[in-house]
Amino acid sequence: MTPPQTLRALLAQDKLHVMPCCFDALSARLVQQAGFDMTFMSGFAASASRIGAPDLGLMSYGEVLDSARNIRDAVSIPLLADGDTGYGNAMNVRRTVQGFSRAGCAAVMIEDQLAPKRCGHTPGKAVVGRDEAFDRIRAAVDARADDDILILARTDARHDHGLAEAIDRAARFHELGADILFVEAPRTEAEMRSICASLPGPKMANVLEGGQTPVLSHAALRDIGFAIAAYPLTLMAAAMQAMTGVLAALAQDSPRDEVLMDFTELRRRIGFDTYYADSAAYASTGRNP
Repeated sequence: MTPPQTLRALLAQDKLHVMPCCFDALSARLVQQAGFDMTFMSGFAASASRIGAPDLGLMSYGEVLDSARNIRDAVSIPLLADGDTGYGNAMNVRRTVQGFSRAGCAAVMIEDQLAPKRCGHTPGKAVVGRDEAFDRIRAAVDARADDDILILARTDARHDHGLAEAIDRAARFHELGADILFVEAPRTEAEMRSICASLPGPKMANVLEGGQTPVLSHAALRDIGFAIAAYPLTLMAAAMQAMTGVLAALAQDSPRDEVLMDFTELRRRIGFDTYYADSAAYASTGRNP
């Protein structure tokens, strides 16, 4: 099956799909090796990883698309990609969706924030008017007609306009053809339940440790009615904590063996063993050390 077909089949299951978000090809590979059935390229994490800068609209469409291609080439599980605001007007949204589709992504997220967008759990974000928001999703749906990439429609209207407006926007996104709905940053479990009870189709929860939305168990999220639980910064936060810790140890010339992955395991997870096994079929390549 194609990546969109695989994702549609997964979403047809009556279960919660736990989705750790990646930020590069290696982190995506680790997600797949851990047995998860899908991953999402977090714009926040990808911006931090690729350009060392916050997710405030600084990374261009071309840079984001290139990152998605690298990730998609490294894994076989469906990749959902962050298409931001679509990088312009409705015609830019069409091009964005087509680009991610050609890159092999299973779904692309398009949101209603005012450009330049911001992380959904940081200050200063605002949304465009209803008409422009609906035009973005309409354009996204039109662009995917031939390729069948799924449209993940996100609204951040809860922040300035309240939950009712956010739910109304998401409902209209579904009517326009969006496949997955994402109401960002509900403040309470009751709001999360209201979202799932009010909206049709698959819904995504954004589980950001330290963010504005309650961090609930997988069982609770499934009971509420979410189809996907995205963990946008769990991997990056863990990686940064580990790296800053080992850098401090290195600066003090302290022991590091206990916090480092064994070199044999590291090589295996990156793919050295597979490479050498495959290359053995070719005489000249197989002789490489």
